[in-house]
Amino acid sequence: MANAGKLLVIEDDPAIRRLLAVTLERAGYRVILAASAREGLSAIDIDRPDAIMLDLGLPDRDGLELIQPIRARSAAPIIVVSARENTAEKVAALDLGADDYVVKPFDSEELLARVRTAFRHRGGEGDERLPLRIGPIEIDLLHRRVLRSGADIHLSPKEYEVLAELAKKPDRVITHGALLQTVWGPAHLDRVDYLRIVVRNLRQKLEDDPVRPALIRNEPGVGYRLKRS
Repeated sequence: MANAGKLLVIEDDPAIRRLLAVTLERAGYRVILAASAREGLSAIDIDRPDAIMLDLGLPDRDGLELIQPIRARSAAPIIVVSARENTAEKVAALDLGADDYVVKPFDSEELLARVRTAFRHRGGEGDERLPLRIGPIEIDLLHRRVLRSGADIHLSPKEYEVLAELAKKPDRVITHGALLQTVWGPAHLDRVDYLRIVVRNLRQKLEDDPVRPALIRNEPGVGYRLKRS
């Protein structure tokens, strides 16, 4: 997998930094290392990475505070890799603009899979004029149609809107708050029960086995992900 892309790792722990560098280089990525927020921002300006791996416990600045300055400089996907397991931290990182969140200690193969997903989406989320096909499901945002094996599936307006938001960013976690804000509006940000009902209905209509969903995946306490691969 030569010349897979350029990846910036912002991590202050030397041992983890070395582990990440070895893992990523073996997978064919060119790796740039930064040990602080200042070094990371400088590397983004100079090296223009294709994706960024960000630790939250940096010595000179909290990583959460770094996400928006990174996003202002670059459209590269941001994967947070952190020992912080708190759901609120995950939600905050994703709402601020991170694309994914991996908790330490991590499995190297899972991490590489997340990186491959991030690289597939670098530079944007794709053309919404083209239907998104996942197995027998086709989501046509341009014509507001959802099909299964070529047959139209009837969705309620809220069901379609939730599915459309997930389909605009496949393989990425969309937080409960982001979905509620977009589909129901700011007055309903605490009504996760609305969202759960709609997702349950979507799984009944789209999944081969709604009890063990493969298409719409739950990230406990955080949000949902439309799994394309």
